[in-house]
Amino acid sequence: MADHFLEIEIPQQRNYNSIPFPSVLSPNPKTRTISQLTETIKTQKPFLDTLLHDTGAVLFRGFDVKTAEDFNNVVEAFGYEEFLYVGGRAPRTNVVGRVYTANESPPDQKIGFHHELAQAPESPFKLFFFCEVAPTSGGETPIVLSHIVYERMIQKYPEFVEKLEKHGLIYSLFYGEDDDLSSPTGRSWKSTFSTEDKSVAEERKSDVSNRAAKLGIKLEWMEEGGAKRITGPLQTIRYDKSRQRKIWFANMVNWEVAGNGPVKMITFGDGTPLPADICYECLKILEEECVAIPWQEGDFLLIDNQAVLHSRRPTNSPRRVLASLCK
Repeated sequence: MADHFLEIEIPQQRNYNSIPFPSVLSPNPKTRTISQLTETIKTQKPFLDTLLHDTGAVLFRGFDVKTAEDFNNVVEAFGYEEFLYVGGRAPRTNVVGRVYTANESPPDQKIGFHHELAQAPESPFKLFFFCEVAPTSGGETPIVLSHIVYERMIQKYPEFVEKLEKHGLIYSLFYGEDDDLSSPTGRSWKSTFSTEDKSVAEERKSDVSNRAAKLGIKLEWMEEGGAKRITGPLQTIRYDKSRQRKIWFANMVNWEVAGNGPVKMITFGDGTPLPADICYECLKILEEECVAIPWQEGDFLLIDNQAVLHSRRPTNSPRRVLASLCK
């Protein structure tokens, strides 16, 4: 690896069974430019895939990645198939190629821990994040290993986890008529399903309902406007075959939405309410186990979406983080 990347240590890293989380790679003189980096990614793909499998996340720091175009070139160099962001709640727009804004809600808004699209029947396997503008304080993207959360939860709340594994979760979410950029989950039904046609949704299976059905989603139109989306039951305790361990695959962001408690947002798959006290204890575990590395401009982070949950800490300074999703 010395001929290609340098593996470094930073203070925020954790170690699990002597394996750093996340792994952090920096350039040597042969991988400083963007063209050198993309060529090295292509030739060292087996090494990078193995490193991601072993650690769950890889932070690339110090490379000459300055623009969205540079980041798009990096993503394409990895050769992963693109995963289209359909059915998600975050307001985001395309920047260039396979690169999108990560979440367009104000940076002072916190986003809770989640696997990308955990509330959808299909979710991406890999995520890229790129820091184009680094905040002067706060604004980190904390990450946490899913199997560590599972292990701590089943040790502390075995009956709860067993019921979760048996029944899964049903997610009930609300879509407004228009995008609400003040909310991290403020994407409207029009943006989510790329259509404005709801007049014949129920009677004639409009484009909206067809798209929703393909995603395993039921839509209920609200009298006051907007739509209620019901998804599930979805499997929440999953088995990671490649690593031979169980993982926690619940979307924790919905338990932190202000003014809309967990009983309203999510239920067990059998329709019974979730115990709010246990849900919030899980949030504490996530915070205790997470790694929050301050962004530096040019950083890009590769995450295994099966193995790792991510979130966003608030900041009052300018922040621009871009994203790309992969199958």
